Amino acid sequence: MSNQGQSKLDKVLEAAREYKAKREMGYREQALKLYPWVCGRCTREFTHKNLSELTVHHRDHNHDNNPSDGSNWELLCLYCHDNEHSKYEELIQYGSTQETKVEAATFNPFADLKAMMNKK
Repeated sequence: MSNQGQSKLDKVLEAAREYKAKREMGYREQALKLYPWVCGRCTREFTHKNLSELTVHHRDHNHDNNPSDGSNWELLCLYCHDNEHSKYEELIQYGSTQETKVEAATFNPFADLKAMMNKK
């Protein structure tokens, strides 16, 4: 590839990275203000020290769907977020492999939210 072609590719990639970072900062900051800093799957709690390990997951997997009420977001730790996307990719690639319907999880990490907020 020529230097000019490589330079053009570098510019396109840099623009894409900047767009993604800008978009993420907007909804990430909103989600961190809306929700307690707790993983919605494993219930691990986060502080300013380890907040970088808490991610915003889009429930519908559409990163451009960012309603201001946060209804398409949930906070997940890095590990649970990776697991969620792995499950989704497997569903897309292989289809459903479940013979029977799996019941929805009943645990609600925010059930005692008012008491958690009063501890501060």
